[in-house]
Amino acid sequence: MKQLPPLFVGLFRGLLLLFLIAGSQLSIANEEEDILLQVKENTNQLIKRLEEERGTFHANPDKFYTTMDESLSNIVDFRRIAARVMGKYRKQATDSQKDQFVETFKKSLFNAYGKTLVDSGDFNISVQKANINPNRSNKASVDLEISTSSGSSYPIIYNMYKNSNQNKWLLENVIVNGVNVGLAFRDRFQQEYEQQRGDLDKVIGQWSAELTGS
Repeated sequence: MKQLPPLFVGLFRGLLLLFLIAGSQLSIANEEEDILLQVKENTNQLIKRLEEERGTFHANPDKFYTTMDESLSNIVDFRRIAARVMGKYRKQATDSQKDQFVETFKKSLFNAYGKTLVDSGDFNISVQKANINPNRSNKASVDLEISTSSGSSYPIIYNMYKNSNQNKWLLENVIVNGVNVGLAFRDRFQQEYEQQRGDLDKVIGQWSAELTGS
């Protein structure tokens, strides 16, 4: 059987490598577009629901929290975020305490950021671009910007990961105007843990009390 000249073998290998690289880059670009579309659709739905339920934030907080939960739970992995906030202390928690903190933590987020958006008047959220981490293909970041009617604007970065079980991208952290929200909450949890001398029930209870203002 005749063999191809070395020149042709080298050329074939080079072309094959180029096709593989081009195919990989195209796949990443398509995935980034999918992430961008997912975040845009969710953001538009969230803004619409916030506008509809703006008046319930103060009048009927439970209804407002339910609306936020319905709008965000399909894109935000609250359990993963809450677990990171608890950090190393999560190992000491019972399943009941973990579940309780997830719900308390969600409400604290809805209260803090819902209040900011509701009380800020008119605002716009611009979803700008998505980038998959070149070293970890299951990690991505999405750049957004919030603009208020007063002329202020704040950059936001969504840190996302691809959930292999659900085969979808979920948010696992947020950076607002340079502040890593996940780390800030983890520091707060650790401080509360130390103040409560390791009593997780009191830590969770205090988190809930701060939410209600009691």
